[in-house]
Amino acid sequence: MGRFDPRRKVNRALLVGVSEYDHTAPDPQGVACQLPAVRHNRRALEDALNGGGVFGEGEVRALPSPTPDQFTGALRRACRETRGLLLLYFAGHAVTSTSGNELHLQLRTARVLTGNGLPGSVSFTQVLGELADSRAEQVVVILDCCYAGNAAGIWHRFDDPKRKKDKILLLMSVQPNRCILGGDADEATPFTRELARVLDQGGEVSLSELYAAVKKRMAEARYKAEDDDPQRPQALAPPWDPDADVLLAAGPVPPPPPPPPAGLSWLRRLLARARTAVGGLFGRTVLALLLAFLAIGTAGYVILEWTGNSGPCRPVELRVLTDPDLEPAMRAAADAYLASGDNTAEDGCRRSGITVYSAGAAGVVTALGGRTDPWQRPREDDNPQRDIGPQPDVWIPATRADARRAGALQGDHDRVFARLEADSAPLAYSPVVLAVPPGLADSGASGGRSLSELVDALEAVDPKAQVRRPDPGFTGAALLATVGLYGGGADARSAERGISRPVRPDSSALRLLCTLPDDNAVDDHSAALVPEFLLRSGIGCHPATRAPRTAVYPDDVPGLEPTFVRVRWEDGDRDEKARDEEVNRFRDWLTGEDGRAVLGGQGFRSATAQRGLLDPKSARWGMTESVAATDPADPAEMDSALERYGNAHGPGRVLYLLDSSGSMAGLWDGSSGGPGILKQTLTGLGGEDEYGVWAVHGLGDGGGTHTELLGFGTHARKDAERALDTAKVRDAEADPPAALLDALDFMRERGGDDERPQLIVYLTDGEDDDRLSGDRRQQVADRARASGVPVAMVTLKSGACDRDRPATQIAEAGRGRCLDPGDDLVPDLRDEVAHTGTGEER
Repeated sequence: MGRFDPRRKVNRALLVGVSEYDHTAPDPQGVACQLPAVRHNRRALEDALNGGGVFGEGEVRALPSPTPDQFTGALRRACRETRGLLLLYFAGHAVTSTSGNELHLQLRTARVLTGNGLPGSVSFTQVLGELADSRAEQVVVILDCCYAGNAAGIWHRFDDPKRKKDKILLLMSVQPNRCILGGDADEATPFTRELARVLDQGGEVSLSELYAAVKKRMAEARYKAEDDDPQRPQALAPPWDPDADVLLAAGPVPPPPPPPPAGLSWLRRLLARARTAVGGLFGRTVLALLLAFLAIGTAGYVILEWTGNSGPCRPVELRVLTDPDLEPAMRAAADAYLASGDNTAEDGCRRSGITVYSAGAAGVVTALGGRTDPWQRPREDDNPQRDIGPQPDVWIPATRADARRAGALQGDHDRVFARLEADSAPLAYSPVVLAVPPGLADSGASGGRSLSELVDALEAVDPKAQVRRPDPGFTGAALLATVGLYGGGADARSAERGISRPVRPDSSALRLLCTLPDDNAVDDHSAALVPEFLLRSGIGCHPATRAPRTAVYPDDVPGLEPTFVRVRWEDGDRDEKARDEEVNRFRDWLTGEDGRAVLGGQGFRSATAQRGLLDPKSARWGMTESVAATDPADPAEMDSALERYGNAHGPGRVLYLLDSSGSMAGLWDGSSGGPGILKQTLTGLGGEDEYGVWAVHGLGDGGGTHTELLGFGTHARKDAERALDTAKVRDAEADPPAALLDALDFMRERGGDDERPQLIVYLTDGEDDDRLSGDRRQQVADRARASGVPVAMVTLKSGACDRDRPATQIAEAGRGRCLDPGDDLVPDLRDEVAHTGTGEER
């Protein structure tokens, strides 16, 4: 059969690097630490595979710090699409089961519970099952994690009577039952670092050759695992067998060293003659003097030639920190610059290397503004090197206002160890747009209107329409969109109800646009608030499967104005002159014609005049040729919007109304009964959330409309569960409109002084819905609309959420949800509560 050659086949490489975790020590359920080195892993391997000549354009996809659902969704898509080679790479935390028979890959939300529960993880057996059933001819799995070597035993034990697993080859970073070191923030971990270096050498590299070379290099470097054990990579199936080998790279061989400067060839001839013509002590002395003389005139070139070495290139390594949405564009610019003549010295060496990385925008502003001391001197409880990355030489935020915000924070601190020098003009411009799919293109949502008006227009034309936005704490574009949403004195809590709120918002527009296609129904009905340039440059998640989108331009959202900011660190002046020279050279290139060409190809606009596209051909991607400039971002408005967003998504308030009238008797007991359903939603509430439970019964004729089962306030979950266990069906009718009016008044009194999220949940069998008719129904709907409190109407009778039903009208008036047995009732209601609370489902 011979070696498998994937070229000219449909291949996929899925590079999963989990550098950021939501739960870390000292959280008792958290993983050990963040893994900033994994950012470098992902980028190094992505670059090596993209330049390796095996994977084509768009066939290599990096998946940074995914949740389990995002990981399995991306894996299934890769398995479905691949016809040739499927390469799966994982770097991150991993643990074994107590028996050691299973390996669990820990994703972003990973936790470790008492009793060895591992939520947020995916078992390697599950991964093998997906890969074995894939359409790929050949599969290569590369693991750079603790206990990676244990994957071999799992492969052998894998139940596979049809021998589908034989197409799966494994390359593992360490021997079984060993933990590896997490590396540091400045470079990739040893295994992946050597892996990328071998792949980058050029020429054909098979899996067996890669394994042998990496194993040799790691042994020579004496890399250590934990407890000072040698770190030895492992392979399985076995890759040195010619019939089980796979071509992984076939890139061009690096060019030979440049020829010596003109006029030096005579020196070679002279030295050759000298080697044979002189001898003895006198001859060696003459030769030494000759070498010294020639070295003075040729800057040492001849001495290096004499010894057969060309002399090492020692470029200055620049670190460029940027916004997550800007990272691909800035990496494209850096790559183009590195290969340009501007970055090439006369001897053919590169003047500088550039590492581009990103981190959450709000965290970067805080760190450069008030955490520069621990950035230089990390502490266990405060470590920007771990949380963000190495100290940057250059910062390119989404707007110049970010630099001003960080500067303002520095003014509040006595110990500041970084000086920020922002350029006066931005590099480029990109408006924040509402990216609308074809189904919503005729919604009347056109430019020249506020963002709030555009959102309302979409909802008016399509009840299923959703507007999605990444987390404003992570990207500048999402925060600028939030500034628009809150403009004109809008209530943040009300504004947020117009935005679809998944349990965990995407951390960037890149990730948002990648995850939308996971569900066609969501993709076809969702407008995304994203930077316009992403509609041109695209993202690495197979655009053919994604609904095409057209840009709609709100007139009240500030645009992105990425700005070059030089960061100077105290006590960082050892190579200040050389570093300044290379930073200035990169800045000049980036702001010049070549840099503008790269940014234009990425979809950016001019930062002046009519804001025309730097590359006019970009207009064919659903973008207009020129746009009216909005007001620039204001630092105070950005700070205010971020604070208000935090309040609107902070500790919430939930009031449960449980229909306890006699007709509920048959719908009371067990997990599918009224109290049982509410108990299952309590996981969405945390210790800081306020909530209470009313048992609804009585007609309000002097006897009231409800009895309090659980007083309104903060509670331990077990206390809330105990209160629901005591709930009883009453021999009485219920008055839904009276109870809802009381609840709306109750919540309005508690939410008048802040913008914390609120929710009313009314669970009923619908038996008393005849009282929700006529003027009384309208009265409840009007009160719900005016109060700003969403109402989730949950009815245990089919058809209760059909159009024109009372529950539907009230839920829509309060911008809540109507749920009946036709929905996935319990999970959907749990999600609604989780959107309001701060519990486990957040």
